[in-house]
Amino acid sequence: MSASRDGRRNHAGVVDEVVSPQPARVGCVVLTTGARPDELAAALDSVRCQQGVDVEVVVVLNAPEELTEPDLGDAKLICPGRNLGIPGGRNLGVEALSDACELVLFLDDDGRLVDDDVLRRASDAFAHDRSLGAVSLRIVDPDTGETMRRHVPRLRVGDPRRSSEVTTFLGGASVLRVAAFRDAGGLPEEFFYAHEETSLAWRLLDRGFRIRYVGDLAMAHPALPPARHAVYHHLTARNRVLLARKHLPVAVGVLYVGLWLLVSLVRARGGRWATLRGFFDGFRAREVHRDPIRWRTIWRMTRAGRPPLL
Repeated sequence: MSASRDGRRNHAGVVDEVVSPQPARVGCVVLTTGARPDELAAALDSVRCQQGVDVEVVVVLNAPEELTEPDLGDAKLICPGRNLGIPGGRNLGVEALSDACELVLFLDDDGRLVDDDVLRRASDAFAHDRSLGAVSLRIVDPDTGETMRRHVPRLRVGDPRRSSEVTTFLGGASVLRVAAFRDAGGLPEEFFYAHEETSLAWRLLDRGFRIRYVGDLAMAHPALPPARHAVYHHLTARNRVLLARKHLPVAVGVLYVGLWLLVSLVRARGGRWATLRGFFDGFRAREVHRDPIRWRTIWRMTRAGRPPLL
């Protein structure tokens, strides 16, 4: 972090140098299809009003059309010309940030930061802990103020306001250390949607970084069921298999896939055929790059309360 120097006279009339730390520069990557211009404007406003940090905003249009509304102001607009999926779009957004950005906020276009000091407080947490790789924000419904169980990335949810060590994070409500993001190879673009942040989280943990869920840093987002997306059941199941094939030792991977096949079929209800097709497609996928996590990482995750099985 850079610093500026001011002059201040002491009792002897000699000018001492006083080091004043410069605000951290935080990048913000927002994905949009251009279908929610009002929500996007609110999301960008919530980022621009952040106090105590310098913010650099990149908007990635994950759609074939060019975005003309609303006015994005000083935000940088990236138009890849097609839908790259969530991981591909976010990777592209990070690459567009300047080298001065040490942190990056991933924010959904229908979300907004609740307070104007969220990024400053997140920045302080990273500054005080160099091993911190990612912070997962608490998601609250803008109407009820409640947090859905699935939005707390730990098995024993308890009080959503309670902070804790976790083994994954919520992709659209997270702040990451850019150097850690790049060291771990970014998000897996072949996932397209679902579990891409889990893949990255496991690689971060395997490289010695920590992940924290911070309950008093909030992002407002409507409480909507994930199954509203037509591809949800299929890609969720497929990517469970890809996670196991990419990152888990064979014995653990077999248990992981077997448990999640049972759980997914019970939960899927109307999406059981799409779920089965997804698991099949995960096994059928070719050229899956193996990047297995170490056994000590698995033990570390187990001690944190969430082994890579559930």
